[in-house]
Amino acid sequence: MVSQYGFKFAIHLITNHFGKIVAKVCETLFRKGPLSLGEIIRSTELTPEQVKNSLLVLVQHNCVQAYVPADQFRGEDGSMATVEYLALFDNIIHRLRFPKFLEIAKHQLDDECEKVLDGLLRDGRLTLKQMVERAVQGKENPGAIEAVVRESFHKLLKAHYIERCPAPEPVVSTLIKAESAPRKRGSKMAKKFEAPETIEQRVLEAAVPGEAIRFAVTAYTLGNADREAKSDDSSMVNDGDNSGGIANEGSILWRANFEEFIRHLRHKLLVENERKRLDDGAATILSAILDVTKTVEKKVKIEKSAPLSLDSIFTEVTKTEHGRTMTIDRVRASLVQLGCPQRNFDDSYSIDLKSIVEMARNEEVESIVLKRFGSDAYRIFRLLSKSNCFLETDKIAESALVDKKETPRLLYKLWKDNYLYMEKLVVTAAKQSRFMLWKVNKPLLWEYVLDEMYHAALNLSLRLAFEQEKDEDLLHVPADKLVPADKSSEANALQKRYRRLRDVLFLMGSSLMKLDDALMLFHDF
Repeated sequence: MVSQYGFKFAIHLITNHFGKIVAKVCETLFRKGPLSLGEIIRSTELTPEQVKNSLLVLVQHNCVQAYVPADQFRGEDGSMATVEYLALFDNIIHRLRFPKFLEIAKHQLDDECEKVLDGLLRDGRLTLKQMVERAVQGKENPGAIEAVVRESFHKLLKAHYIERCPAPEPVVSTLIKAESAPRKRGSKMAKKFEAPETIEQRVLEAAVPGEAIRFAVTAYTLGNADREAKSDDSSMVNDGDNSGGIANEGSILWRANFEEFIRHLRHKLLVENERKRLDDGAATILSAILDVTKTVEKKVKIEKSAPLSLDSIFTEVTKTEHGRTMTIDRVRASLVQLGCPQRNFDDSYSIDLKSIVEMARNEEVESIVLKRFGSDAYRIFRLLSKSNCFLETDKIAESALVDKKETPRLLYKLWKDNYLYMEKLVVTAAKQSRFMLWKVNKPLLWEYVLDEMYHAALNLSLRLAFEQEKDEDLLHVPADKLVPADKSSEANALQKRYRRLRDVLFLMGSSLMKLDDALMLFHDF
Protein backbone atom coordinates (compact mmCIF):
# COMPACT_ATOMS: atom_id res chain seq x y z
CA MET A 1 0.00 0.00 0.00
CA VAL A 2 1.46 3.34 -1.09
CA SER A 3 1.41 6.11 1.51
CA GLN A 4 -0.23 9.52 1.23
CA TYR A 5 2.96 11.45 0.57
CA GLY A 6 4.10 8.76 -1.85
CA PHE A 7 1.13 9.58 -4.09
CA LYS A 8 1.72 13.32 -3.69
CA PHE A 9 5.36 12.95 -4.68
CA ALA A 10 4.47 10.83 -7.73
CA ILE A 11 1.91 13.43 -8.86
CA HIS A 12 4.52 16.17 -8.35
CA LEU A 13 6.92 14.31 -10.66
CA ILE A 14 4.21 13.96 -13.33
CA THR A 15 3.38 17.68 -13.02
CA ASN A 16 7.03 18.64 -13.49
CA HIS A 17 7.50 16.38 -16.49
CA PHE A 18 4.16 16.59 -18.33
CA GLY A 19 2.11 19.47 -16.92
CA LYS A 20 -1.00 19.92 -14.80
CA ILE A 21 -3.57 18.38 -17.15
CA VAL A 22 -1.71 15.06 -17.40
CA ALA A 23 -1.10 15.18 -13.64
CA LYS A 24 -4.84 15.64 -13.00
CA VAL A 25 -5.63 12.47 -14.96
CA CYS A 26 -2.89 10.58 -13.08
CA GLU A 27 -4.11 11.88 -9.71
CA THR A 28 -7.64 10.69 -10.50
CA LEU A 29 -6.35 7.18 -11.26
CA PHE A 30 -4.39 7.15 -7.98
CA ARG A 31 -7.36 8.39 -5.98
CA LYS A 32 -10.08 6.18 -7.49
CA GLY A 33 -8.15 3.19 -8.83
CA PRO A 34 -8.50 1.71 -12.35
CA LEU A 35 -11.06 3.61 -14.46
CA SER A 36 -12.42 3.51 -17.98
CA LEU A 37 -12.07 6.45 -20.36
CA GLY A 38 -15.61 7.64 -19.71
CA GLU A 39 -15.17 7.45 -15.94
CA ILE A 40 -11.94 9.47 -16.14
CA ILE A 41 -13.67 12.16 -18.21
CA ARG A 42 -16.51 12.42 -15.71
CA SER A 43 -14.17 12.48 -12.69
CA THR A 44 -11.70 15.05 -14.03
CA GLU A 45 -14.25 17.26 -15.85
CA LEU A 46 -11.73 17.60 -18.68
CA THR A 47 -12.62 17.37 -22.35
CA PRO A 48 -12.45 13.92 -24.00
CA GLU A 49 -9.60 15.16 -26.20
CA GLN A 50 -7.57 16.29 -23.16
CA VAL A 51 -8.09 12.98 -21.36
CA LYS A 52 -7.20 10.91 -24.45
CA ASN A 53 -4.02 12.90 -25.05
CA SER A 54 -3.06 12.65 -21.37
CA LEU A 55 -3.53 8.88 -21.39
CA LEU A 56 -1.48 8.58 -24.58
CA VAL A 57 1.36 10.51 -22.91
CA LEU A 58 1.20 8.40 -19.73
CA VAL A 59 1.11 5.11 -21.66
CA GLN A 60 3.94 6.26 -23.95
CA HIS A 61 6.13 6.93 -20.89
CA ASN A 62 5.14 3.69 -19.11
CA CYS A 63 3.26 5.47 -16.31
CA VAL A 64 -0.14 3.90 -17.08
CA GLN A 65 -1.08 0.39 -18.25
CA ALA A 66 -4.33 -0.32 -20.09
CA TYR A 67 -6.09 -3.67 -19.59
CA VAL A 68 -9.43 -5.39 -20.11
CA PRO A 69 -11.14 -7.02 -17.09
CA ALA A 70 -11.76 -10.69 -17.87
CA ASP A 71 -15.43 -10.50 -16.87
CA GLN A 72 -15.96 -7.70 -19.42
CA PHE A 73 -13.87 -9.11 -22.28
CA ARG A 74 -16.72 -9.56 -24.76
CA GLY A 75 -20.46 -9.62 -24.51
CA GLU A 76 -22.67 -12.26 -26.06
CA ASP A 77 -23.27 -9.92 -28.98
CA GLY A 78 -19.53 -9.74 -29.67
CA SER A 79 -19.21 -6.09 -28.66
CA MET A 80 -15.79 -4.86 -27.56
CA ALA A 81 -15.03 -4.74 -23.86
CA THR A 82 -14.39 -1.60 -21.84
CA VAL A 83 -10.70 -0.82 -21.43
CA GLU A 84 -9.56 0.33 -17.99
CA TYR A 85 -6.43 2.31 -17.13
CA LEU A 86 -4.17 1.71 -14.14
CA ALA A 87 -1.54 4.18 -12.86
CA LEU A 88 1.85 2.53 -12.18
CA PHE A 89 3.31 4.15 -9.07
CA ASP A 90 6.72 2.47 -9.22
CA ASN A 91 7.34 3.45 -12.84
CA ILE A 92 6.52 7.08 -12.03
CA ILE A 93 8.95 7.16 -9.09
CA HIS A 94 11.61 5.51 -11.27
CA ARG A 95 11.68 8.73 -13.35
CA LEU A 96 13.63 10.26 -10.47
CA ARG A 97 16.31 7.59 -11.01
CA PHE A 98 17.00 8.13 -14.71
CA PRO A 99 20.45 9.69 -14.01
CA LYS A 100 21.38 6.57 -12.02
CA PHE A 101 20.20 4.28 -14.80
CA LEU A 102 22.28 6.19 -17.35
CA GLU A 103 25.34 5.99 -15.10
CA ILE A 104 24.91 2.22 -14.80
CA ALA A 105 24.73 1.81 -18.59
CA LYS A 106 27.80 3.99 -19.05
CA HIS A 107 29.82 2.17 -16.39
CA GLN A 108 28.74 -1.37 -17.29
CA LEU A 109 28.74 -0.92 -21.08
CA ASP A 110 29.93 2.28 -22.81
CA ASP A 111 29.05 5.86 -23.74
CA GLU A 112 27.19 4.88 -26.91
CA CYS A 113 24.89 2.58 -24.94
CA GLU A 114 24.22 5.46 -22.57
CA LYS A 115 23.11 7.62 -25.51
CA VAL A 116 20.72 4.96 -26.83
CA LEU A 117 19.28 4.43 -23.36
CA ASP A 118 18.92 8.18 -22.88
CA GLY A 119 16.71 8.31 -25.97
CA LEU A 120 14.49 5.55 -24.60
CA LEU A 121 14.19 7.24 -21.20
CA ARG A 122 13.34 10.58 -22.81
CA ASP A 123 10.78 9.25 -25.31
CA GLY A 124 9.43 6.33 -23.26
CA ARG A 125 9.03 3.82 -26.10
CA LEU A 126 10.82 3.58 -29.44
CA THR A 127 11.26 1.12 -32.25
CA LEU A 128 14.78 0.23 -33.39
CA LYS A 129 14.10 2.17 -36.58
CA GLN A 130 13.22 5.28 -34.55
CA MET A 131 16.38 4.90 -32.44
CA VAL A 132 18.48 4.86 -35.60
CA GLU A 133 16.65 7.84 -37.13
CA ARG A 134 17.01 9.79 -33.90
CA ALA A 135 20.78 9.19 -33.82
CA VAL A 136 21.57 9.94 -37.48
CA GLN A 137 19.43 13.08 -37.76
CA GLY A 138 21.60 16.00 -38.87
CA LYS A 139 24.82 13.96 -38.63
CA GLU A 140 27.46 13.13 -41.19
CA ASN A 141 28.28 9.52 -42.12
CA PRO A 142 24.85 8.07 -41.15
CA GLY A 143 25.88 4.52 -42.10
CA ALA A 144 28.59 4.35 -39.44
CA ILE A 145 26.30 5.93 -36.83
CA GLU A 146 23.56 3.41 -37.63
CA ALA A 147 26.01 0.53 -37.10
CA VAL A 148 27.02 1.96 -33.72
CA VAL A 149 23.37 2.36 -32.64
CA ARG A 150 22.55 -1.22 -33.62
CA GLU A 151 25.58 -2.55 -31.76
CA SER A 152 24.68 -0.52 -28.65
CA PHE A 153 21.08 -1.73 -28.89
CA HIS A 154 22.21 -5.36 -28.88
CA LYS A 155 24.54 -4.72 -25.92
CA LEU A 156 21.69 -3.21 -23.89
CA LEU A 157 19.39 -6.06 -24.86
CA LYS A 158 21.95 -8.70 -23.93
CA ALA A 159 22.41 -7.04 -20.52
CA HIS A 160 18.58 -6.96 -20.13
CA TYR A 161 18.64 -3.17 -19.69
CA ILE A 162 15.96 -2.83 -22.38
CA GLU A 163 12.97 -5.03 -23.14
CA ARG A 164 9.99 -5.34 -25.43
CA CYS A 165 7.02 -3.23 -24.39
CA PRO A 166 4.16 -5.06 -22.65
CA ALA A 167 0.94 -6.07 -24.37
CA PRO A 168 -1.21 -2.97 -24.96
CA GLU A 169 -4.49 -4.29 -23.53
CA PRO A 170 -4.09 -7.69 -21.83
CA VAL A 171 -7.13 -9.51 -20.48
CA VAL A 172 -6.82 -9.70 -16.68
CA SER A 173 -8.90 -11.48 -14.08
CA THR A 174 -9.79 -9.05 -11.29
CA LEU A 175 -11.33 -11.72 -9.07
CA ILE A 176 -9.45 -12.78 -5.92
CA LYS A 177 -8.34 -16.38 -6.16
CA ALA A 178 -10.14 -18.70 -3.79
CA GLU A 179 -7.93 -20.45 -1.27
CA SER A 180 -7.41 -24.16 -1.70
CA ALA A 181 -8.54 -26.83 0.77
CA PRO A 182 -8.10 -25.76 4.42
CA ARG A 183 -4.97 -26.92 6.16
CA LYS A 184 -4.88 -28.44 9.59
CA ARG A 185 -4.02 -26.06 12.37
CA GLY A 186 -0.36 -26.27 13.36
CA SER A 187 0.59 -28.36 10.35
CA LYS A 188 4.29 -28.20 9.54
CA MET A 189 3.47 -28.07 5.85
CA ALA A 190 1.34 -24.96 6.28
CA LYS A 191 2.60 -22.11 4.15
CA LYS A 192 3.60 -18.75 5.52
CA PHE A 193 1.09 -15.94 5.22
CA GLU A 194 1.34 -14.20 1.87
CA ALA A 195 -0.25 -10.84 1.09
CA PRO A 196 -2.99 -11.11 -1.53
CA GLU A 197 -1.93 -10.28 -5.06
CA THR A 198 -2.91 -6.76 -6.07
CA ILE A 199 -4.62 -5.76 -9.31
CA GLU A 200 -1.43 -3.95 -10.36
CA GLN A 201 0.62 -7.13 -9.94
CA ARG A 202 -1.89 -9.17 -11.95
CA VAL A 203 -2.02 -6.58 -14.74
CA LEU A 204 1.76 -6.34 -15.02
CA GLU A 205 2.15 -10.11 -14.99
CA ALA A 206 -0.41 -10.50 -17.76
CA ALA A 207 1.07 -7.69 -19.87
CA VAL A 208 4.75 -8.64 -19.78
CA PRO A 209 5.93 -10.69 -22.78
CA GLY A 210 7.09 -14.26 -22.25
CA GLU A 211 10.76 -14.77 -21.46
CA ALA A 212 11.27 -16.40 -24.87
CA ILE A 213 10.77 -13.08 -26.70
CA ARG A 214 11.05 -10.39 -24.00
CA PHE A 215 14.77 -9.90 -24.69
CA ALA A 216 14.92 -11.32 -28.20
CA VAL A 217 15.23 -9.37 -31.45
CA THR A 218 14.39 -12.47 -33.49
CA ALA A 219 10.99 -13.94 -32.75
CA TYR A 220 10.12 -17.49 -33.72
CA THR A 221 6.72 -19.11 -33.80
CA LEU A 222 5.79 -20.51 -30.41
CA GLY A 223 4.56 -24.01 -29.75
CA ASN A 224 1.01 -24.78 -28.62
CA ALA A 225 2.00 -25.10 -24.98
CA ASP A 226 3.72 -21.72 -25.06
CA ARG A 227 0.71 -20.11 -26.71
CA GLU A 228 -1.60 -21.42 -24.02
CA ALA A 229 0.72 -20.29 -21.26
CA LYS A 230 1.22 -16.80 -22.71
CA SER A 231 -1.54 -15.88 -25.13
CA ASP A 232 -0.32 -12.30 -25.60
CA ASP A 233 3.01 -13.50 -26.99
CA SER A 234 1.50 -14.87 -30.17
CA SER A 235 0.39 -11.43 -31.32
CA MET A 236 3.85 -10.06 -30.64
CA VAL A 237 5.54 -12.86 -32.55
CA ASN A 238 3.33 -12.18 -35.55
CA ASP A 239 4.85 -8.69 -35.79
CA GLY A 240 7.95 -10.26 -37.35
CA ASP A 241 8.25 -10.68 -41.06
CA ASN A 242 7.40 -13.98 -42.70
CA SER A 243 10.90 -14.81 -43.97
CA GLY A 244 12.60 -16.40 -40.97
CA GLY A 245 10.75 -14.67 -38.13
CA ILE A 246 13.00 -11.58 -37.88
CA ALA A 247 11.23 -8.86 -35.90
CA ASN A 248 9.98 -5.82 -37.79
CA GLU A 249 12.22 -2.94 -36.75
CA GLY A 250 9.53 -0.39 -37.48
CA SER A 251 6.70 -1.93 -35.47
CA ILE A 252 8.10 -3.57 -32.33
CA LEU A 253 8.43 -1.10 -29.48
CA TRP A 254 11.20 -1.22 -26.89
CA ARG A 255 11.58 0.45 -23.49
CA ALA A 256 14.02 0.60 -20.59
CA ASN A 257 13.79 -2.40 -18.25
CA PHE A 258 13.46 -0.69 -14.86
CA GLU A 259 13.45 -4.03 -13.05
CA GLU A 260 16.99 -4.87 -14.15
CA PHE A 261 18.33 -1.47 -13.10
CA ILE A 262 16.70 -1.77 -9.66
CA ARG A 263 18.17 -5.27 -9.32
CA HIS A 264 21.62 -3.86 -10.10
CA LEU A 265 21.19 -1.11 -7.48
CA ARG A 266 19.98 -3.65 -4.91
CA HIS A 267 23.00 -5.86 -5.51
CA LYS A 268 25.24 -2.82 -5.16
CA LEU A 269 23.68 -1.97 -1.79
CA LEU A 270 24.01 -5.56 -0.57
CA VAL A 271 27.69 -5.72 -1.51
CA GLU A 272 28.61 -2.29 -0.11
CA ASN A 273 26.73 -2.96 3.12
CA GLU A 274 28.67 -6.19 3.69
CA ARG A 275 31.92 -4.45 2.75
CA LYS A 276 31.27 -1.90 5.49
CA ARG A 277 30.06 -4.49 8.02
CA LEU A 278 32.69 -7.18 7.32
CA ASP A 279 35.56 -6.70 4.84
CA ASP A 280 36.48 -6.56 1.15
CA GLY A 281 36.79 -10.33 0.93
CA ALA A 282 33.19 -10.96 2.01
CA ALA A 283 31.99 -8.24 -0.36
CA THR A 284 33.91 -9.79 -3.27
CA ILE A 285 32.40 -13.22 -2.60
CA LEU A 286 28.86 -11.84 -2.29
CA SER A 287 29.31 -9.84 -5.50
CA ALA A 288 30.49 -12.95 -7.37
CA ILE A 289 27.51 -14.98 -6.10
CA LEU A 290 25.01 -12.27 -7.12
CA ASP A 291 26.58 -11.88 -10.57
CA VAL A 292 26.29 -15.57 -11.40
CA THR A 293 22.79 -16.06 -9.93
CA LYS A 294 21.05 -12.89 -11.16
CA THR A 295 19.88 -14.62 -14.35
CA VAL A 296 17.69 -17.01 -12.34
CA GLU A 297 16.11 -14.33 -10.15
CA LYS A 298 12.40 -14.15 -10.95
CA LYS A 299 11.88 -10.88 -9.06
CA VAL A 300 13.92 -8.12 -7.45
CA LYS A 301 13.03 -8.74 -3.81
CA ILE A 302 14.34 -12.28 -3.47
CA GLU A 303 14.96 -13.36 0.13
CA LYS A 304 17.84 -15.77 -0.55
CA SER A 305 20.35 -16.17 -3.34
CA ALA A 306 20.15 -19.24 -5.57
CA PRO A 307 22.11 -22.19 -4.11
CA LEU A 308 25.66 -22.67 -5.37
CA SER A 309 28.29 -25.27 -4.58
CA LEU A 310 31.55 -24.22 -2.93
CA ASP A 311 33.49 -25.09 -6.08
CA SER A 312 31.21 -22.92 -8.23
CA ILE A 313 31.53 -20.02 -5.82
CA PHE A 314 35.33 -20.36 -5.70
CA THR A 315 35.50 -20.47 -9.51
CA GLU A 316 33.51 -17.23 -9.82
CA VAL A 317 35.48 -15.50 -7.05
CA THR A 318 38.84 -16.25 -8.70
CA LYS A 319 37.67 -14.47 -11.85
CA THR A 320 37.90 -11.15 -9.97
CA GLU A 321 41.12 -9.28 -9.27
CA HIS A 322 40.74 -9.37 -5.48
CA GLY A 323 39.43 -12.95 -5.52
CA ARG A 324 42.58 -14.36 -7.16
CA THR A 325 44.44 -13.92 -3.88
CA MET A 326 41.92 -16.00 -1.90
CA THR A 327 42.17 -19.64 -0.95
CA ILE A 328 39.20 -21.96 -0.74
CA ASP A 329 39.44 -21.91 3.08
CA ARG A 330 39.23 -18.10 2.99
CA VAL A 331 36.13 -18.32 0.83
CA ARG A 332 34.56 -20.85 3.21
CA ALA A 333 35.31 -18.59 6.20
CA SER A 334 33.74 -15.60 4.44
CA LEU A 335 30.61 -17.62 3.68
CA VAL A 336 30.31 -18.26 7.42
CA GLN A 337 30.63 -14.51 8.00
CA LEU A 338 27.88 -13.91 5.44
CA GLY A 339 25.50 -16.15 7.38
CA CYS A 340 26.18 -19.58 5.86
CA PRO A 341 27.67 -21.56 8.78
CA GLN A 342 26.19 -24.80 7.46
CA ARG A 343 25.73 -26.11 3.95
CA ASN A 344 22.33 -26.96 2.52
CA PHE A 345 21.23 -30.58 2.22
CA ASP A 346 22.53 -30.69 -1.36
CA ASP A 347 26.02 -29.46 -0.41
CA SER A 348 25.35 -25.89 -1.61
CA TYR A 349 25.43 -22.41 -0.09
CA SER A 350 22.73 -19.73 -0.13
CA ILE A 351 23.03 -16.16 1.25
CA ASP A 352 20.18 -14.65 3.28
CA LEU A 353 19.75 -11.38 1.37
CA LYS A 354 16.63 -10.33 3.26
CA SER A 355 18.56 -10.09 6.54
CA ILE A 356 21.19 -7.84 4.91
CA VAL A 357 18.47 -5.47 3.69
CA GLU A 358 16.85 -5.47 7.13
CA MET A 359 20.16 -4.62 8.78
CA ALA A 360 20.60 -1.71 6.37
CA ARG A 361 17.08 -0.48 7.17
CA ASN A 362 17.74 -0.72 10.89
CA GLU A 363 20.94 1.31 10.53
CA GLU A 364 19.12 3.97 8.52
CA VAL A 365 16.34 4.33 11.11
CA GLU A 366 18.86 4.35 13.97
CA SER A 367 20.76 7.18 12.29
CA ILE A 368 17.49 9.15 12.01
CA VAL A 369 16.76 8.59 15.72
CA LEU A 370 20.27 9.70 16.68
CA LYS A 371 20.03 12.96 14.70
CA ARG A 372 16.48 13.77 15.76
CA PHE A 373 16.31 12.64 19.39
CA GLY A 374 19.91 12.45 20.66
CA SER A 375 22.28 9.78 21.94
CA ASP A 376 20.20 8.62 24.95
CA ALA A 377 17.12 8.04 22.78
CA TYR A 378 19.36 6.30 20.24
CA ARG A 379 20.58 3.79 22.85
CA ILE A 380 17.00 3.14 23.98
CA PHE A 381 15.77 2.62 20.45
CA ARG A 382 18.71 0.40 19.52
CA LEU A 383 18.12 -1.77 22.61
CA LEU A 384 14.44 -2.27 21.73
CA SER A 385 15.26 -2.86 18.07
CA LYS A 386 17.82 -5.56 18.90
CA SER A 387 15.66 -7.28 21.54
CA ASN A 388 12.61 -7.43 19.23
CA CYS A 389 10.29 -7.93 22.21
CA PHE A 390 8.41 -5.91 24.84
CA LEU A 391 10.53 -4.40 27.61
CA GLU A 392 9.44 -2.57 30.77
CA THR A 393 10.49 1.03 31.43
CA ASP A 394 12.84 0.33 34.36
CA LYS A 395 14.46 -2.56 32.49
CA ILE A 396 15.09 -0.25 29.52
CA ALA A 397 16.67 2.42 31.74
CA GLU A 398 18.95 -0.15 33.35
CA SER A 399 20.04 -1.86 30.12
CA ALA A 400 20.48 1.31 28.04
CA LEU A 401 22.37 3.13 30.81
CA VAL A 402 19.95 6.08 30.79
CA ASP A 403 18.77 8.02 33.83
CA LYS A 404 15.53 6.53 35.22
CA LYS A 405 13.85 9.93 35.37
CA GLU A 406 14.83 10.73 31.79
CA THR A 407 13.84 7.35 30.32
CA PRO A 408 10.01 7.79 30.47
CA ARG A 409 10.25 11.20 28.78
CA LEU A 410 12.36 9.83 25.93
CA LEU A 411 10.12 6.78 25.50
CA TYR A 412 7.00 8.93 25.30
CA LYS A 413 8.70 11.20 22.78
CA LEU A 414 9.66 8.26 20.56
CA TRP A 415 6.15 6.80 20.93
CA LYS A 416 4.48 10.12 20.10
CA ASP A 417 6.50 10.33 16.87
CA ASN A 418 5.50 6.75 15.92
CA TYR A 419 8.94 5.20 16.46
CA LEU A 420 7.79 2.90 19.29
CA TYR A 421 4.78 0.72 20.08
CA MET A 422 3.41 0.85 23.63
CA GLU A 423 1.15 -1.40 25.67
CA LYS A 424 -0.16 -0.85 29.19
CA LEU A 425 -0.12 -3.84 31.52
CA VAL A 426 -2.16 -3.77 34.74
CA VAL A 427 -1.29 -6.42 37.36
CA THR A 428 -3.89 -6.98 40.08
CA ALA A 429 -2.57 -8.62 43.24
CA ALA A 430 -2.33 -7.42 46.83
CA LYS A 431 -1.65 -4.04 45.28
CA GLN A 432 -2.65 -3.00 41.79
CA SER A 433 0.36 -2.11 39.63
CA ARG A 434 0.60 -0.65 36.15
CA PHE A 435 3.52 -1.26 33.82
CA MET A 436 4.38 0.36 30.51
CA LEU A 437 5.78 -2.06 27.93
CA TRP A 438 7.64 -0.82 24.85
CA LYS A 439 8.59 -2.42 21.55
CA VAL A 440 9.80 -1.55 18.04
CA ASN A 441 7.24 -2.77 15.50
CA LYS A 442 9.57 -2.82 12.48
CA PRO A 443 7.09 -3.35 9.62
CA LEU A 444 4.87 -0.47 10.79
CA LEU A 445 7.89 1.71 11.59
CA TRP A 446 9.41 1.15 8.15
CA GLU A 447 6.14 2.20 6.48
CA TYR A 448 6.05 5.35 8.61
CA VAL A 449 9.69 6.19 7.86
CA LEU A 450 9.09 5.62 4.14
CA ASP A 451 6.15 8.04 4.20
CA GLU A 452 8.33 10.63 5.97
CA MET A 453 10.98 10.17 3.27
CA TYR A 454 8.41 10.74 0.52
CA HIS A 455 7.35 13.89 2.38
CA ALA A 456 10.97 15.06 2.58
CA ALA A 457 11.55 14.29 -1.11
CA LEU A 458 8.43 16.26 -2.04
CA ASN A 459 9.52 19.28 0.01
CA LEU A 460 13.04 19.12 -1.42
CA SER A 461 11.73 18.91 -4.99
CA LEU A 462 9.39 21.85 -4.41
CA ARG A 463 12.23 23.95 -3.00
CA LEU A 464 14.44 22.97 -5.94
CA ALA A 465 11.73 24.06 -8.38
CA PHE A 466 11.28 27.33 -6.47
CA GLU A 467 14.99 28.15 -6.64
CA GLN A 468 15.08 27.43 -10.38
CA GLU A 469 12.02 29.57 -11.04
CA LYS A 470 13.24 32.45 -8.86
CA ASP A 471 16.55 32.82 -10.72
CA GLU A 472 15.44 31.44 -14.07
CA ASP A 473 16.98 34.42 -15.90
CA LEU A 474 20.46 33.35 -14.74
CA LEU A 475 20.14 29.99 -16.50
CA HIS A 476 19.98 31.79 -19.86
CA VAL A 477 22.82 34.26 -19.31
CA PRO A 478 25.69 33.83 -21.86
CA ALA A 479 28.87 32.32 -20.43
CA ASP A 480 31.01 35.36 -21.29
CA LYS A 481 28.87 37.58 -19.08
CA LEU A 482 29.29 35.22 -16.13
CA VAL A 483 33.09 35.64 -16.33
CA PRO A 484 33.34 39.36 -17.17
CA ALA A 485 36.57 41.09 -18.08
CA ASP A 486 35.74 44.19 -16.04
CA LYS A 487 35.33 44.24 -12.27
CA SER A 488 32.21 46.38 -12.07
CA SER A 489 29.83 45.96 -9.15
CA GLU A 490 27.01 44.85 -11.49
CA ALA A 491 29.15 42.13 -13.04
CA ASN A 492 30.31 40.91 -9.63
CA ALA A 493 26.73 40.81 -8.33
CA LEU A 494 25.63 38.73 -11.35
CA GLN A 495 28.53 36.34 -10.84
CA LYS A 496 27.70 35.91 -7.14
CA ARG A 497 24.04 35.20 -7.92
CA TYR A 498 25.04 32.59 -10.50
CA ARG A 499 27.48 30.88 -8.13
CA ARG A 500 24.85 30.79 -5.40
CA LEU A 501 22.26 29.27 -7.77
CA ARG A 502 24.79 26.71 -9.04
CA ASP A 503 25.75 25.68 -5.49
CA VAL A 504 22.12 25.50 -4.33
CA LEU A 505 21.02 23.38 -7.29
CA PHE A 506 23.99 21.04 -6.87
CA LEU A 507 23.42 20.64 -3.12
CA MET A 508 19.68 20.03 -3.44
CA GLY A 509 20.09 17.75 -6.42
CA SER A 510 22.68 15.58 -4.70
CA SER A 511 20.57 15.54 -1.50
CA LEU A 512 17.56 14.35 -3.50
CA MET A 513 19.63 11.54 -5.04
CA LYS A 514 20.84 10.44 -1.58
CA LEU A 515 17.29 10.55 -0.28
CA ASP A 516 16.22 8.43 -3.23
CA ASP A 517 18.77 5.79 -2.16
CA ALA A 518 16.88 5.56 1.14
CA LEU A 519 13.53 5.42 -0.69
CA MET A 520 14.72 2.44 -2.71
CA LEU A 521 16.01 0.73 0.45
CA PHE A 522 12.58 0.83 2.10
CA HIS A 523 10.34 0.42 -0.95
CA ASP A 524 12.16 -1.37 -3.79
CA PHE A 525 14.72 -3.56 -2.00
